Amino acid sequence: MPTPTDNAPDTDAGGDDERDAWLKLTLTPQLGNAALRQLLSHFGSPQAVLSASPAMLRQYLPEKQRHALQTGHDANRLTQAQIWLQQPNRHLLTLADTDYPELLLQAGDPPPVLYLQGKRELLQRPMLAIVGSRHASPQGVRDACAFAHALADAGLTIVSGMALGIDAAAHEGGLTGAAGTIAVTGTGLDIVYPARNRQLAHRIADHGLILSEFPPGTPAMTHHFPRRNRIISGLARGCLVVEATLHSGSLITARLAAEQGREVFAIPGSIHSPFSRGCHSLIRQGAKLVESAQDILDELHLPVTAPIYPQPTTREDAADVLLAKIGHAPFSLDDLIHQTGLTASELSAMLLEKELAGQVTALPGALYQRIF
Repeated sequence: MPTPTDNAPDTDAGGDDERDAWLKLTLTPQLGNAALRQLLSHFGSPQAVLSASPAMLRQYLPEKQRHALQTGHDANRLTQAQIWLQQPNRHLLTLADTDYPELLLQAGDPPPVLYLQGKRELLQRPMLAIVGSRHASPQGVRDACAFAHALADAGLTIVSGMALGIDAAAHEGGLTGAAGTIAVTGTGLDIVYPARNRQLAHRIADHGLILSEFPPGTPAMTHHFPRRNRIISGLARGCLVVEATLHSGSLITARLAAEQGREVFAIPGSIHSPFSRGCHSLIRQGAKLVESAQDILDELHLPVTAPIYPQPTTREDAADVLLAKIGHAPFSLDDLIHQTGLTASELSAMLLEKELAGQVTALPGALYQRIF
């Protein structure tokens, strides 16, 4: 990905030696997260683990893992990670860092390290996960974008998995909101998956935060995505499912959120739509039915920390603010009325002005879309 322009302060614990010790330990084959955390708990640091004698390791690791640790890390992957981390605005976040997210630390199986690119400080903000079907309906895409935008403007950073459909729409809405968005990937951060989201991934790296527990060079593999989902839910105070079939992977994220003690929210839909069945199933199991962003804020007991829509002093200023806020997903006049509090006549005049300027286009079904 291109190097973002917004540089966050580098607060990585220790220097290069300590960073490299974390890399060597986590890049050791056969050594899982649970064993790694046990070793760190006993020995106190990665350096101490790496210098421990076979006799000292025997009581903590079976022979296969001891052999892997004594054989050493993958040197090629270490070099690849070191080179990746040398670029500006890239970080290695470890369990030893003071800004490791507290909620993720309390969740089951917290990653020993996370590779970050973008605004590291977003990890200290309250977050909400928004997930759903990769094959979303047009209405689901609009709902995800609108909810994400409104909730980000209210102070919740939007977390999702950068998949097609609902995830991508949630990131789009979060990018236009005040609190931004975080993408959690199932690959190394030098790989964009799916490739169709390459431009979105670059925008998130520039203006939000993208992260992974997988080192650079890690390709997309099926079993990586359930692991990614536990991070999405673990970072957030709650999880909103916008659309999901009964076999959607987003239901895994919702289940993990419930197991982690997070609130689970779902948007109801048509009884005839397969994309509503997963949400309806969650609601029957106790998820909170939501119809507006305010429902989520009320349930989480969070005050609105930023106005949903700032009120400029002139109509020209208002039209420019509107354009900056609406994102790139198709939207209806009703969507804008709900988000902004402006009247239909005020919004129609602004949209006409932007349409004549070639900045907005009208779509079938009384929808509009930003085109630049």
